Amino acid sequence: MEIKEWAKIQEELLKSQLRIVRGYLSDGREKRERVGGSGSQSKSQISIVVDILSAAEEPLHISEVIRRAGEQYNVTLDRESVVSAMIKRLKKGSTFVRTAPNTFCLKGKEG
Repeated sequence: MEIKEWAKIQEELLKSQLRIVRGYLSDGREKRERVGGSGSQSKSQISIVVDILSAAEEPLHISEVIRRAGEQYNVTLDRESVVSAMIKRLKKGSTFVRTAPNTFCLKGKEG
């Protein structure tokens, strides 16, 4: 095997390894890591959403939740990830209530 051929194979192997590592990093694990602030002040994305909805006097559209998260916690929430997590909790009957399309409030505050 020529050195050039060997180098190409090594390059492909490294690219595959990098794809696998990036897959582990993007499968939602980093989304569950703590965001916003540092040390003991950090919060999960869902904790931030709960705090925002708790402080709200009315149900909020997910766009408004994301906007407030940016203002209050200096974080950018991933819309699809947050909505997915909220829907899962909604279907379990815990935490959230959907009052309109992509509009949510905390369970018990829907009245």
